[in-house]
Amino acid sequence: MPPSPSDHDGQRVSLSEIELIDIFALIYHGYLGCTPLYPTVAISLRTLAAYRQTHRVCPTFSFQAQCKALCFLHDIPYRPYLTTQLSAAFDIYLQILQRIDQRLRTALKRDTPNWRLLNACPACFYKLEDEPNLPFDWLVTMDGNNSLKRWDSTIYGTNARLDSRKVQSDIWIDPDTVDKFNGEVRGHAAMSNRGDDALIDDTTAETNPAPFSCADRWKNAGPEMRKKMFSVFDESGIFIAACRHRLVLLGCDMIRSGELVKYPLAMIDKLLAVYGKGGACAYDIGCAFTKTLSNSSLGSRAHQLGFRLMVGAFHGHAHNRKCQLDWHPLYISGTGHSEGEGCEHIFSASNALACGTRHASTFHRHQTINQHFTFWNDNKYAALSNFLWNHYREALKSVQTLTVELSAIKAELDITDDDFPRYILQERAYLDGLKQPPTRDQNCIRYVEALDELAERNLERINEALAQARIRVDSSYAKLQHAEMLVVHIELQLAVEGRWEIGGDEYNRFKMEACLGKYRTALDDLERLVVMRLFELSKLSLSGTGYKLRQQIGKALQRRSEAIRNAINRYNIQAIALNPPRPKISWKDIADYSFLGEFDLLRHSRTDIRSEDWAKPAHREATTKYFKLCRAHEEITRLNVEIHRLRTAIHAEQVQTTAVIEDLHLSDPKLAEELQRQWCSRAAINAVHLHRLDRIECLTGFSGVRGVGLLIARSTRHNHRGYG
Repeated sequence: MPPSPSDHDGQRVSLSEIELIDIFALIYHGYLGCTPLYPTVAISLRTLAAYRQTHRVCPTFSFQAQCKALCFLHDIPYRPYLTTQLSAAFDIYLQILQRIDQRLRTALKRDTPNWRLLNACPACFYKLEDEPNLPFDWLVTMDGNNSLKRWDSTIYGTNARLDSRKVQSDIWIDPDTVDKFNGEVRGHAAMSNRGDDALIDDTTAETNPAPFSCADRWKNAGPEMRKKMFSVFDESGIFIAACRHRLVLLGCDMIRSGELVKYPLAMIDKLLAVYGKGGACAYDIGCAFTKTLSNSSLGSRAHQLGFRLMVGAFHGHAHNRKCQLDWHPLYISGTGHSEGEGCEHIFSASNALACGTRHASTFHRHQTINQHFTFWNDNKYAALSNFLWNHYREALKSVQTLTVELSAIKAELDITDDDFPRYILQERAYLDGLKQPPTRDQNCIRYVEALDELAERNLERINEALAQARIRVDSSYAKLQHAEMLVVHIELQLAVEGRWEIGGDEYNRFKMEACLGKYRTALDDLERLVVMRLFELSKLSLSGTGYKLRQQIGKALQRRSEAIRNAINRYNIQAIALNPPRPKISWKDIADYSFLGEFDLLRHSRTDIRSEDWAKPAHREATTKYFKLCRAHEEITRLNVEIHRLRTAIHAEQVQTTAVIEDLHLSDPKLAEELQRQWCSRAAINAVHLHRLDRIECLTGFSGVRGVGLLIARSTRHNHRGYG
């Protein structure tokens, strides 16, 4: 379209035919002017296309770097205004591509609402006739990330540059839609004048009573007053949802806040509306968020549609054992080998965008992120068959290996498959009993400790202190008075008629409870240090971690290891003091723990469970292998369905696209050429997919359906698909 008339030098001007010819002549010869009128600098379309692909592959490659490279190639000095002109030309270039893509989507009938979401990942969201029913029709993961923040320009004392443009993308959920869920569950939780995140923290108390509350370990699960507020940022990060094959489905901005509950609620609302029943979602605090979801306006709909929350395998390491039994994918039937950590993989790549979006405008920030996610999804689609190939081989190997190992273990321990679920039930029942002692018992423990303090501050000690140094008399007598007052106060609370004798039955009973409290405190401190150690170790292996950061983490690990050794010593001292003594822990035991929830077994309630089968290391290892074997069988079943879906989707896409190209050759030859060019790239990727699918079907142990199936709509209330 020709540019519209605009103001130039204060005068209203119109474009003459000569000026229009000049503008279109630039485009015809492959150039874009950097201004709509009288351009003095033009940039070739090939240069813009090359920069677009380079920036997609290397997000840290900025406009300034590209502009300096062009200036060097053309032997001209670099000027900052050239970067602005390059940015303006690139905006126009992307708008041209967007309009072409819109015309292609219309021709292919892919412009219906939610078409992209329904067809983003054919392996996840397509439905075929006569395919086996899966426990979960769709599996997604969601999480927030604060790397892609954008500074509020007013902190520099400047006004924000007005830019009313908006990125045309259906990935983003707009802030108004998100704000519909702002504070809506506050009434259910009977809370006032507190942030949304406090709801997660308080509702957790019901599902994870102390000392088994795992939500406190996560910053986004605590009250807002305990979080670092991002008041200097207009957008403080992003919150996304992705499928199990790590294709980005939805995203929204976190605006001037941490990870509030309105962001995951908005995601779940959209996912339920598009995909319907039978879904599951991994979230790092899914255990606590389940209560929040049930108290929200989405609660009844989520329950009716069978929506299930869980905790990702990686984040599950820092959750307590009781939480893991209920929310870890290993113990949830139907999850297969889905780790639920796809967002972490996405963020490890998108973090590289931060240097270019921190000071950008709202439009350019969204534009950059949208370009990155589009390219990311294209890459993940290209690698989809490789994902299926690797996971199928891994699942087959797991089934073969675990079957042999479990057979030997069951013969050695004289147990059957029916014992393993029973062990989990027994462990869950034991952990349910590990709650805080009754209020009276807590007061009795305080009473015993006060009696001990009173015994230490008796008059004989005062006389001894008087003989040693007169200056200590007043201090010792004050401590004696304090101890006496504390004992009397607790005696009134407990209605004790006669003071307990030191060494008596009641005294000894609660003396042991006091020792057990110190033991658990030492255990909690040790567990906290190990949590930090594991997460630092995982950070060392993340791609994109710089050398300096690795060095700092390495030094922190050395200090942390020494702290862990000291914590082990403190724990062992308290463990020996118990009656009967608890087993000691060595550094090797800590390093070998597969889940931090194993610490909960060391707490030992009033019932000693060391003789129980489910608590023995050999039986616990066998139980873990049993559930891994169950998940491996489920993974094969799901992969069989996904392979059949992908092959069918490729066939349907080829038939439809070929027919549309033939029709466009008659009605719009230019558009047909563009679609043909894009289809050549897509067809090459699909050919690789078909080759890998053939290899999977040739594997020994393949149990899926061969050939092409028939696509059906997910539900009559959803928009129709573009294929089939």
